[in-house]
Amino acid sequence: MKKLSYVDHAEEWLSQFSFYIPIKVRFSETDMFGHMNNTAPFVYFEEARIEFLKSVGMFEDLSSKAESVPVVGDLQCDFHQQIYFDDQLRLYVKVESMGRTSYDVHYLAKNQHDHVCLTGRGRIVHINPQTGKPVEITQEIKEQLTTV
Repeated sequence: MKKLSYVDHAEEWLSQFSFYIPIKVRFSETDMFGHMNNTAPFVYFEEARIEFLKSVGMFEDLSSKAESVPVVGDLQCDFHQQIYFDDQLRLYVKVESMGRTSYDVHYLAKNQHDHVCLTGRGRIVHINPQTGKPVEITQEIKEQLTTV
């Protein structure tokens, strides 16, 4: 795996992932050469992130009365190996670091041969849905996110 600006110790970082979802690369996500389109990982990251957040109970209150909602502040993807139509990926997600109003989420995709294909990171900010302003993450949410 190439050196990443957001990873200090690659082996330790890789070993900390546990939650993942399976992804099968669809034909519509590839170009005329059968390579995965470079926009597809961001859709995969979204799908994995939502499933991860659901697994820790973050989407239980989606009503208009919710005090905060998670939104993507930034998103980055690094490509390590080509991905092709019909490849079977495991898309891992973990919370890497926690701040007062946001947290960093890291992503790791391995193919059916257990090779690292994609890595990435993104900042999730909790905002008040009425004002659009960042709000402090509750201790309950912090505990939910760090117990996975």
